[in-house]
Amino acid sequence: MRRILVTGGAGFIGSHLCERLLAGDAEVLCVDNFFTGARSNVAPLLPDPRFELMRHDVTFPLYVEVDEIYNLACPASPIHYQFDPVQTTKTAVHGAINMLGLAKRRRARILQASTSEVYGDPVVHPQPEEYWGNVNPIGPRSCYDEGKRCAETLFFDYHRQHLLQIKVARIFNTYGPRMHPGDGRVVSNFIVQALKGEPITLYGDGVQTRSFCYVDDLVDGLIRLMETGDAVTGPINLGNPGEFSIRALAETVIALTGSRSELVFRPLPEDDPRQRQPDIGKAEAVLGWKPTVSLEDGLGRTIAYFDELLRRGRL
Repeated sequence: MRRILVTGGAGFIGSHLCERLLAGDAEVLCVDNFFTGARSNVAPLLPDPRFELMRHDVTFPLYVEVDEIYNLACPASPIHYQFDPVQTTKTAVHGAINMLGLAKRRRARILQASTSEVYGDPVVHPQPEEYWGNVNPIGPRSCYDEGKRCAETLFFDYHRQHLLQIKVARIFNTYGPRMHPGDGRVVSNFIVQALKGEPITLYGDGVQTRSFCYVDDLVDGLIRLMETGDAVTGPINLGNPGEFSIRALAETVIALTGSRSELVFRPLPEDDPRQRQPDIGKAEAVLGWKPTVSLEDGLGRTIAYFDELLRRGRL
């Protein structure tokens, strides 16, 4: 039986990944410092004897016996990663060094959860893996963008220098149940505001675009990438190529919730990308993967989750 480590495993994506790995008959060690993750996300898994939860910060070394590592630990929303930008960079870089060191000692296969933010504010559209990006190295988003870029560098240098089995996934906007209600991401923001009947806040003119992937599809892509042969390292884009304007997303959320919320506009934050859409040709060819959950279907499931939180007084 494989013993699999998931860092950031109590987070939004990590908790779904832990659940899927357990369903696949693996032992799972979930590591999280609970900065953005929540014990409640993995509470249903605790009775399973094959599941173990450990509080740990990946900026410190970890000495455990595992066969595979999914490195997801890092705050991923601007509100959280800009709260302590130095710590964000440390989490991305020191965390990668520590997990790569563990993988080297154990000769374990390791997957890095990278991000579409490595492309910055792209001048190539849609974004293929060969595009090097357009990133501001000294702006307010740099702690996350450049931290993840450096982590990718470390992964490929460990692969070249130590022949480590690596996998690098570039994750595009992902949404679904267990998103943090206050993480500042556009999907959770819009849903919470709509359910409460509050004005929905759009930044800029709302014509900037994003591509939204439902979490179940994303987790399927991560597992497929991990299970590829040694010759496949990535980076591989994982995201939904369907492109929507932020305004169109807000209007869809209003329609699905039956809300009477109005749209209000605020200045666009510094370095906020104008467009984001993955080229997933490599994922389709190498992994046989493409998203299957439509935006309306995924939003419906996510709205139901947040509606339940609201009824329980947790919003």
